[in-house]
Amino acid sequence: MSEFYPKTEEDAASIISDHAARGAALAIVGGNTRSGFGNAVAAEATLSSRSLAGIVAYNPGEMVMTARAGTPVAEIEAALANAGQMMAFEPMDHRPLMTTEGEPTIGGVFAANISGPRRFVSGAARDSLLGIRFVNGKGEIVKAGGRVMKNVTGLDLVKLMAGSHGTLGLLTEVTFRVPPRPKTEETIVVSGLNDAEAAEAMAAVMAMPLDVSGAAHLPLTVSWNFIDGKLPRAEATALRIEGLPGSVSVRAEKLAAALLHHLGPVTRLAEAESRRLWREIRDVKPYADSTTRPVWRVSVAPGTGHKLVAALRLEAGVDAYYDWQGGLVWMRMEAEPEGDVLRRYIHALGGGHATLLRATPAHRAMTPAFQPQPEAVALLSARVKEKFDPAGILNPGKIA
Repeated sequence: MSEFYPKTEEDAASIISDHAARGAALAIVGGNTRSGFGNAVAAEATLSSRSLAGIVAYNPGEMVMTARAGTPVAEIEAALANAGQMMAFEPMDHRPLMTTEGEPTIGGVFAANISGPRRFVSGAARDSLLGIRFVNGKGEIVKAGGRVMKNVTGLDLVKLMAGSHGTLGLLTEVTFRVPPRPKTEETIVVSGLNDAEAAEAMAAVMAMPLDVSGAAHLPLTVSWNFIDGKLPRAEATALRIEGLPGSVSVRAEKLAAALLHHLGPVTRLAEAESRRLWREIRDVKPYADSTTRPVWRVSVAPGTGHKLVAALRLEAGVDAYYDWQGGLVWMRMEAEPEGDVLRRYIHALGGGHATLLRATPAHRAMTPAFQPQPEAVALLSARVKEKFDPAGILNPGKIA
């Protein structure tokens, strides 16, 4: 398969225009660290944004950064750390889970709308995105949005591209918010709650005026796997508090006292171990096991996750843990993906989305990677795809 690494938007536009004229499909990638994810793409060549790299504009005082799509996430994070800022949505690094190599790129993060543990309070990646430049399937260079937060011109187009997985265009530049990084953090861990009890506890904590920025439940099957086994040998319900040192100390003390009094034993993790724990939760460390056992990322209502897992266990071998106050369920299946069974239960419990992250090629061929869309939504998506990519050459079949 041919590979193209354009160094300018004009080069990318020329490549796409040429392939559109011939009806030749292109696989659109960034750093390709999610290689194999999504439905199979039949393409004669790969077009990568990797060489479209570099930070274009960054003034910490404005809390906005503009970078070319191929810029490594590590470079972005280093620049932000130097200025005491961050990407609030905590993008996951898929390499351990997917056993891939290369460097994650900022364009890939937004193209896949990657969002980590803080998403349930700070929004998804798309919610931080202010402006974009991209090349559509006709080889046209398109700009939407702007570099200042109050500029909402083209906002809908910006949101549309986030999560489109390269099916509507090749992102070449992104502009996004970068808020201050909390000065410190602490995580309170309560031990011994089952899945249902943990869901109730997290809901109660989120109703308290403590500004909790992370809420996850780690059953006994996975809790031993985090921070080198330093969590208590029991189920662990983790709650993160961030901010100024004095404020964090006071809020953490109040939370620990409330949990200890009502629920059970409490452990407090200081800043270094807390940061590591949430990074490992984000990157799905328990299932980064160098196997191809199917892994699902399931998004449902926060109070529904544990019910979904309990129902699924009646029909399949499944291990799971919970993030986003229980609304994000990471599942590893012991054998088959069981996509039909999983999606049937999701529908019965009120709806949601199940995305297949990892599986063998054979299982991928039989299981749609993305949640099937309702007919009306699928028709609308097809019309949007036709407008952006009339020849159907950009990641054909990746999503639908």
